[in-house]
Amino acid sequence: MATAQPSAVDPLDLRILGALAERPETTVRDLAQALGIPASTCAFRLRSLRARGVLLGARLRVDPTALGLPVQAVIRVRLGNHSKAGVDALFDALVVTPGVLQVFHIAGADDFLVHVAVTDAAALRDIVLEHITVHDVVRATETQLVFELREGVGVLASAGPHD
Repeated sequence: MATAQPSAVDPLDLRILGALAERPETTVRDLAQALGIPASTCAFRLRSLRARGVLLGARLRVDPTALGLPVQAVIRVRLGNHSKAGVDALFDALVVTPGVLQVFHIAGADDFLVHVAVTDAAALRDIVLEHITVHDVVRATETQLVFELREGVGVLASAGPHD
C-alpha cells in the first residue's frame, strides 16, 4: 500500500514529535508544558500531524517473551513468481498469521522478510510449512534465529535537541 507524501514539518512539529517519542504516554497538557507552548497549540499540532499522515498513531508494544513466545526469527522468503496478485495475496496472508510481528516486502535476492515470535522450534517450523510455503508463489525460505533485538534511535534522532 503506497502512502501519500506527508507535508513538511517545521521545527515546532519536530520538537513535539521528539518529545512524544521520548515519552509517548504523556498527556497533551504535560507535553505542552515540557515544550513551553500552550496546550491548545500542542493539541492543534498533534491533530495536524495525524491528519497529514506524519504521526501514524500509537502502538502498544508487548514483550513476546512475557507472553510465552521466547523464540524470535526472521524468515527470508524468495518468490518464484512475481505476479501482483500472487505478491499481494502472500503479503495479505502473512500479516494476519498469528506470531508474525512484521512483514517487509523488499528488493534484492529475497522478496520478503517475516519477523516472527513463537513458543518453540516446532511452532517456527509450522509457520514456515503451514503459512508460507503453502503459497504457490513461494520458491524458497531461509530462517534465521534472532539472538537479541535492540531498537534503533529512530528517524527523529537527527532532529536535534527537543527543548
